Amino acid sequence: MNFELFIAKRIIGSKSYKSSVSAPIIKIGIAAIAIGIIVMLIAIATGLGLQEKIRDKVAAFNGHIIVDNYDTNASDESQVPISLEQDFYPNFNAVDGIRHIQGTANKFTLIRTEKDFEGVVVKGVGKDYSWNYFEEFLIDGRLPDFSGILNNEILISDYLAKRLSFSVGDEFQTLFSENVDRLPRVRKFKVVGIYNSGFQELDEKFCLIDIRHIQRLNKWEANQVGAFEIFIDDFSQIEEKGEQVYREVPSLMKATTIKEKYSSVFSWIEIFDNNTYGIIAIMILVAGINMITALLVLILERTQMIGILKALGTANWSVRKVFLYNAAYLIGLGLLWGNAIGLGLLFAQKYFKLFPLNPDTYYVSEAPVYISLDYILLLNFGTFVLCLLMLLVPSIIISKISPVKAIRFD
Repeated sequence: MNFELFIAKRIIGSKSYKSSVSAPIIKIGIAAIAIGIIVMLIAIATGLGLQEKIRDKVAAFNGHIIVDNYDTNASDESQVPISLEQDFYPNFNAVDGIRHIQGTANKFTLIRTEKDFEGVVVKGVGKDYSWNYFEEFLIDGRLPDFSGILNNEILISDYLAKRLSFSVGDEFQTLFSENVDRLPRVRKFKVVGIYNSGFQELDEKFCLIDIRHIQRLNKWEANQVGAFEIFIDDFSQIEEKGEQVYREVPSLMKATTIKEKYSSVFSWIEIFDNNTYGIIAIMILVAGINMITALLVLILERTQMIGILKALGTANWSVRKVFLYNAAYLIGLGLLWGNAIGLGLLFAQKYFKLFPLNPDTYYVSEAPVYISLDYILLLNFGTFVLCLLMLLVPSIIISKISPVKAIRFD
């Protein structure tokens, strides 16, 4: 039997341990560990959740990688067509980890009503378009169906619908400018669905229509698009995949990742990582200091026991292990309570949306959470090990205790 573990269990299980002077301090130490793990779980889950949500919103409108022509066009409008007859379309087999590729085209237009008007970008999409993201964004009506003959269905944002007083079933005219010498061309569309991504910078700009409208307006062939949007499986590899895609496309085309196109947004959300690291460091430090205090009180309270053990020939390290086992039990108890409360709060937020956020600032209407067993286990293991390592130094005080003085009864 492990002698040190046996002694530690006897100390933990004794009634005097639970009613001793050190009991309140021990409870404070356990509470510090629990509160620390709660705060760290919330910081990591919400930070990762917010990053993931914002990435998904940007990817919904652009894909992860955009392949288009090299030109001086810095606008959102597609000007020079690209043929669909490419080696990488419809399956980009030359690069691993690519989930989907689709052809799109954008064009500026002016929505005109009897009382108002609004300038927007209509995004033309076809049969190959993935609606996965917009299925989640849809708040009214249905998604357009562009698989059959050309139709005038359009998907608009809730932001535009409110500004222009549109609802599902309404029809309106749009004006497409050709050049200064010709009158604008008029197209009529019918609202079949309204979406809300929560990303106002994009919601106020994009409507989705059949790409064949843009092909006709631009006098393109049926197999020509403005750009290709590529979706990858693992966003953490986006820079690497962007480089691989760039090497595989023709020399007259470029590949741009959404991290490059929306660099300010992604620079902003990367700040969350620094904040999370700071919170983790502070929480572990506070929890460790509280456990050091609890350990020192335990040592002082058990001075006579330490003296007796050392008088019987027990080595200093063996006695230290008794108290480290005791401290490990307290840390584990704190982690247990912290995980129970922290994960309970996270699951409550995930399914009941208890805490809202301002979408104008955070691009989401409620605090998103990302729950993964990987980071939960790593966080718990790291907290346990670091706290235990911090206790090695104060446990040295045991070696300074003299058996003669410790077991003296006054």
